[in-house]
Amino acid sequence: MSQILIIYTGGTIGMMSDPKTKVLKPINFEQIMENVPELEKLNCKIMVHSFEQIIDSSNMNPEIWSELAHLIKENYDNVDGFVILHGSDTMAFTASALSFMLENLGKPVIFTGSQLPISAIRTDAKENLMTAIEIAKAKKHDRARVPEVCIYFDYKLFRGNRAFKYNSSKFEAFRSPNYPILAESGVHLKFSINDIRQPLDAPFIVHRDLVSDVAVLKLYPGISPKVVETILNSDVRGIVMETFGAGNTTTDAWFTGMLKNAINSGKVILDISQCKVGTVELGRYETSKELKDMGIANGYDMTYEAAITKMMYLLGQYREPLMIKELLETDLRGELTVS
Repeated sequence: MSQILIIYTGGTIGMMSDPKTKVLKPINFEQIMENVPELEKLNCKIMVHSFEQIIDSSNMNPEIWSELAHLIKENYDNVDGFVILHGSDTMAFTASALSFMLENLGKPVIFTGSQLPISAIRTDAKENLMTAIEIAKAKKHDRARVPEVCIYFDYKLFRGNRAFKYNSSKFEAFRSPNYPILAESGVHLKFSINDIRQPLDAPFIVHRDLVSDVAVLKLYPGISPKVVETILNSDVRGIVMETFGAGNTTTDAWFTGMLKNAINSGKVILDISQCKVGTVELGRYETSKELKDMGIANGYDMTYEAAITKMMYLLGQYREPLMIKELLETDLRGELTVS
């Protein structure tokens, strides 16, 4: 019998409306179980670790990511898979972070949650929870079908570091436009075998050191030198720069000069596109050739969530800016497609 560890952090899935105030309040996992008696019919042993303080996912932070990684490490040899109940608002950040923190992962780590509380009549919570457990315990030839950090939501399984939340009012909350879904739930669970990463023949390693000294420079027409200077001169080691189209920026001398000064001071700058679909192609246009020449890192088709958490992960592992730049441009966990 498969053994699955459910880690309950909080989120809408574990909310219930107060009869008097109608305000949503968190409930404990035993109350969640009461709303899903079907869990007893699953052919697996379910263990539960519930956070002492149930949190709204807006309060998620790297310290909690480290705690999650530690829980997975401590229980890794005793279970077949993990299901993490998490609020949807920052789920893609947490899934992305853990994908980098869990090196050579050989077991499923499936994030799920819901748009409606599990106590609601039309809730999506029950299906999301039940199928996430089914995926976490799925095996073929005694090996996990999906040995990755994933997000399961609304009948689709996404690679965790490829997904982002795009809708707050539909059950279809997540999308992954630059990478195929890994599985789809219908009458049967259909796995996209060729799109699922397989672990290397190497030990499972957990990295818990993250550095959150990361700033974001989101460009817009007319952005002022004062704004750019404030961000580039901030006391951080890494900067994620959200650019136009295929990675383009203004070519004004004041702007490129500030970027060069930031790089010369030891900062690492990563270029990702504001577009949700497509990839950064540094050097394709004149407006990005100078960025490539000065040493800006190419983020290719990484999501914003993956870019931020990958930067935090690499800053926690390395000091040398050139090494960090090289690894930012390298596919470590299936987070980018090198064009």
